[in-house]
Amino acid sequence: MDLFAAALLGVVQGLTEFLPVSSSGHLILARAFFGWDAGRFGIPFDAACHVGTLLAVVAYFRADVAQLILAAPGALTGRDGEWERMGRLIVIGTIPVVIVGGLFGDVIEARIRTPLVVAVNLVIGSIGLIWVERVGRQNREARSLGYGEALAIGVAQAAALAPGLSRSGSTLIVSMFQGLRRDTAARFVFLMSLPAVFAVAVKEAYELSKIGLEGVPVTLMAVGLVVSAVVGYVTVKYFLRYLAGHSLAVFAYYRLVLAAVTFAWLLMRAV
Repeated sequence: MDLFAAALLGVVQGLTEFLPVSSSGHLILARAFFGWDAGRFGIPFDAACHVGTLLAVVAYFRADVAQLILAAPGALTGRDGEWERMGRLIVIGTIPVVIVGGLFGDVIEARIRTPLVVAVNLVIGSIGLIWVERVGRQNREARSLGYGEALAIGVAQAAALAPGLSRSGSTLIVSMFQGLRRDTAARFVFLMSLPAVFAVAVKEAYELSKIGLEGVPVTLMAVGLVVSAVVGYVTVKYFLRYLAGHSLAVFAYYRLVLAAVTFAWLLMRAV
């Protein structure tokens, strides 16, 4: 049963890290609905799954990542090449999540990772997705973004530390509101998520080092890492293709259904 749970949570992480439906929210709800032990599927398992999704993004965007690494010296010295500028946009967009995560990460982890908060945020995010599909111009490329616009996308990424909002969903909403095409916006926000996902993995690895490796379910971690990496890679690939010609509304409706199920579940538990 533990291996099945690990594989299922790895699938959930791999799918929802990139779809605009909230990976943290789904992991919280999966554990709550099925009653899985947070001790066995806690910090070590989360760290493994985050490493898996990080590997998925790096593997899929390996050419882009290589260009960004090669352009890093020029980005630091102010060179105005395409990849140098993209690197600066990503750095600027990462600043808010570093600040918010550093200052309030422990509070978020301890107090608001609950099914009720997830359900409320699922509704908020669904409204945002439906709204931006109606008002977004969707005719710009990511390279046309200004630094202030990148910072605004970064603020959305920081807000998505609240479970249920979704990093992908929040950043896509702000990107599309600023006129980016869906597929272009997704490509940019996935690249921008790399430092944040890497930071989460490092933080969780640090937490793991403090509690030690004794009793850590290594086999479950390996299953979660591999499954989340494989599913994450496939999800990124086909999600980008889907966005080229389809609306995000279907994800908004899915979020509303999941929120309704969660509210009903909470109500039944309270009776």
